Amino acid sequence: MPKPLSLAFDPIARADELWRQRWGAVPSMAAITSIMRAHQILLSEVDAVVKPYGLTFARYEALVLLTFSKAGELPMSKIGERLMVHPTSVTNTVDRLVKSGLVAKRPNPNDGRGTLATITEKGREVCDAATRELMAMDFGLGTYDAEECAEIFALLRPLRVAAADFKDE
Repeated sequence: MPKPLSLAFDPIARADELWRQRWGAVPSMAAITSIMRAHQILLSEVDAVVKPYGLTFARYEALVLLTFSKAGELPMSKIGERLMVHPTSVTNTVDRLVKSGLVAKRPNPNDGRGTLATITEKGREVCDAATRELMAMDFGLGTYDAEECAEIFALLRPLRVAAADFKDE
């Protein structure tokens, strides 16, 4: 799909200006709109890189998580916890990785009702190749230097703490 032509003005800044005129200044509206647009841009760029590997960014994250685990496997519940997604999403993601031959599933010997997801050798190869490409394009954040990326991380951290993603130290 061709890229749309660039506008001659910043539509978010224009919306902010009109918002101020109608309802008063609400800086959070322009901020959330910018964040949501940035999310669309980044997801599109990252998905374009992982798509040739039969992945979405969510599937890529699951593969990376499995490569980070000591044995290359984790309980499905732990995957959901770490990726902060609903169990149904984990099942869907892992099932698609299983169909692609990138992950295998087996009963968890330590939990009679649980299932373990294990990365396959093919999964490791695909994860490594996709990671090399994502790193080469700076995960879509090439317009920022390392310091600015650290600032973005720091600015968004309190939001994640407030959402109870994790306990702040």
